[in-house]
Amino acid sequence: MESLSPEVIEDLRHDRAPRERKLAVCSSGAHLSPADHAEILTVLASDPDEMVATRAQDALLSMPYEGFLEAVRRLQALPAVLSYAARNLADKPGIADALVQNGNCPAAYLVHVVPHLSVAKIQELVDDLERVSDSQALAIALENSTSVTAEQKSLLREMHGPGVPLDVAALAEAAAEAEPDDERRKTLLQRLAKMNVAQRVKFAVMGGSEARRTLIRDSNKVVQRAVLQSPRLTDQEVEAFAAMSSLTDEILRLIASNRKFRKKYTVVRNLLNNPKTPIDVSLHLLPMINAIDLKKLASNKNIPETLRTTSGKLIRTRADQKK
Repeated sequence: MESLSPEVIEDLRHDRAPRERKLAVCSSGAHLSPADHAEILTVLASDPDEMVATRAQDALLSMPYEGFLEAVRRLQALPAVLSYAARNLADKPGIADALVQNGNCPAAYLVHVVPHLSVAKIQELVDDLERVSDSQALAIALENSTSVTAEQKSLLREMHGPGVPLDVAALAEAAAEAEPDDERRKTLLQRLAKMNVAQRVKFAVMGGSEARRTLIRDSNKVVQRAVLQSPRLTDQEVEAFAAMSSLTDEILRLIASNRKFRKKYTVVRNLLNNPKTPIDVSLHLLPMINAIDLKKLASNKNIPETLRTTSGKLIRTRADQKK
């Protein structure tokens, strides 16, 4: 049987095809790829025409799951196939992990697949703060998973729970540095005051630079972490964060542990000169510093004495190696 044209397939995927074509697809999918057939059947299963919907639902029951797996892996997969796979096929090999891998899969669908996820995908999903912030049910499902750590469970509870009270003073101070315009700063603070933790997490990821520079000092550590996950985060912002002694030890540790951030020399240098950076982190970063900055560190009285002493020893070691 001759394959359908891309135009006809698109009409079927978006409910623009005539009734006869829909019924034909329900009866035989030989002219479609397994992924196209699976996706189109999930769309037709909700067709307003009762006969089309019934036949599509019957056809779905005999579809090999491999076609759904391929469809779910498509970046532009339709919500219908993602929903069907999550609700009916999560126990099939690879389906649950593929749904997590597809960034366009809504968080609400993933609630059904958590029990079937690999440990690696559980960890990936827990760390995706923007996604978890979209669904309290997903956060609860992950919290109940045996694959999450105690620290992660705490973060998940904070995401949708009452959390730590908002530190208005700290945010106001941060906003004053981030947004010089009085009216815009006032609007930003008023907006933040009305947000719960999950909403601030979303804003930290998707908001502008003034939101990130303010929320990095949020009283909730989940919100702070979300700032570092923003796809809009610039190198200059990370460099500034690395130098801020007002940030928590945890955030400075996260910056230091991020391979992408560590590739920026200024980030490393700022962390080493930041008196708030945990000493174990500083000592690990120390060999990455150049001779000029190492000499400055050795005489920097604002950093821990252990770091100054170790800097001096490293200077002597490097000098001996040159002899």
